[in-house]
Amino acid sequence: MGSKSRRVTLGTMFPILAESIGNYLIRIFSGGLKKEALGDLTDHCLKLLLRGMKWAFFFSRKYRKTIKGFSGAYLFRTGEGLVATSVVFDGRKMTVLKNANDRWDVRVTFKDVQAFWKFIFSRDQDILNLVLANEVEIDGNLNYIYKFGFLARDLAHRLEPR
Repeated sequence: MGSKSRRVTLGTMFPILAESIGNYLIRIFSGGLKKEALGDLTDHCLKLLLRGMKWAFFFSRKYRKTIKGFSGAYLFRTGEGLVATSVVFDGRKMTVLKNANDRWDVRVTFKDVQAFWKFIFSRDQDILNLVLANEVEIDGNLNYIYKFGFLARDLAHRLEPR
């Protein structure tokens, strides 16, 4: 996110900006996430999604409200071993851990990167079909999955030009 002084400066400035300006800045700072979400899959898709979410929490007051009071720890990984990332929500912010965390509320293992995108951005989030097709394995509370899917889809809407 940059230096601490830049974050402090931006943090004091953005509460007064309109939500539409915040969404515009989210699109800019989220880098290649839009390209990834539109179908050009790479091994970095989860990192890009999480970076986009961090910027959305930073720039958008409405997006921050979606995790107010929510606490949960996620472990995302692929069967191929390309991705292993932990995400922790503490009711106010989201923290991405560089390594897989052993303490999680839900662990999601994706067969491959394509299964990840089907899982996160499916219109109806048909988790059962993905589990039955052995594309996704879930351990823990499914409600956390629906929450994360909501956050990902909300971010995808913010990436669309208005």
